[in-house]
Amino acid sequence: MRSLGVEVEQERIQLRGSSCDKHSDKQVELYCYDCMENICLKCSAVNHRNHNSAEIPDAADKFARVIDDDNKRILSVINFVREQSMETEQDKTELLNRAEDAKYIVVTGGDEVKRSVDIEINDVLKKLQSVVSDSAKQAESVQEAYQLALVSMESFYTYSRELLDKGRPSDITRAACELHDRATELLDNDIAALKYHPPHVTFIPPDVTRVKRLNVIGKLTVTTHEQPGMSYTV
Repeated sequence: MRSLGVEVEQERIQLRGSSCDKHSDKQVELYCYDCMENICLKCSAVNHRNHNSAEIPDAADKFARVIDDDNKRILSVINFVREQSMETEQDKTELLNRAEDAKYIVVTGGDEVKRSVDIEINDVLKKLQSVVSDSAKQAESVQEAYQLALVSMESFYTYSRELLDKGRPSDITRAACELHDRATELLDNDIAALKYHPPHVTFIPPDVTRVKRLNVIGKLTVTTHEQPGMSYTV
């Protein structure tokens, strides 16, 4: 199966003439459902006598309805992915803002304790930066997947709409099966299930009256979507 990023192979489903592939002096008039190809009357009489076939305009109407249904589903997923992409960007920004707030608290609290706790402050900042860096990478990975999916689906949608709007019935029947297979392949890649889940970052400032006790710098708590309540104490 082709990956989500593989574009519709337009050279294989490009618009062609209406001449019969086997009899160049004949025009295609029928579509053979058994062989999935346009045929002329001579082909029908010789090689497709007992096959299930229909006049090309009728077959094209049937396939056009299938393509149109696929396009509606594709468009729905496109809209959903766009919304998820915007939400991901907002979540990432919120994480960065919270991280900056936590950083400020860490630094302010560190100024109030003795020099001996500087290493603990550095540990907190390093862990915080690690969380931000890892989560930002996850967000970028999700964004790349969204953009890849959008490129593939929008390319499919644009081409199939052009085929329906400008193509002849014979062009639609030639491309219908492969277009439907590609639409199914795109929809089977459940991009809608992909979502960025930023960790929840908070910082508990220290009680300066108890600087001689443990955790004089404070406690960094990171809650992830996969493991709620996970915390790191430094």
